[in-house]
Amino acid sequence: QVQLGESGGGLVQPGGSLRLSCAASGIAFSIYSMDWYRQAPGNQREWVATITGSGRTNFANSVKGRFTISRDNAKNMVYLQMNSLKPEDTAVYYCKTTVGRNTYWGQGTQVTVSS
Repeated sequence: QVQLGESGGGLVQPGGSLRLSCAASGIAFSIYSMDWYRQAPGNQREWVATITGSGRTNFANSVKGRFTISRDNAKNMVYLQMNSLKPEDTAVYYCKTTVGRNTYWGQGTQVTVSS
């Protein structure tokens, strides 16, 4: 049973930073790409960043240069470091992975950027 669980969300002022974590279980973690998505109220869920099993990364243009993604394969963890946060980054953030034909999502963690 593949399970993903996010943590680290919260309320932060514009310009601040947060680090989100996602714990994975039930998969051979090191070989799978991991993604972060987000969904703001009234909006569709959108892709934020990806890290492959080998550590290659890719980012949405809206977060490039502000967010970094990393993983610790020994701990089955993936992280999203978010810097220079803006109010428009407010959303529920989800981690996701795809194993074969199955896609797995975590429950999400709320990030609110507000003064």
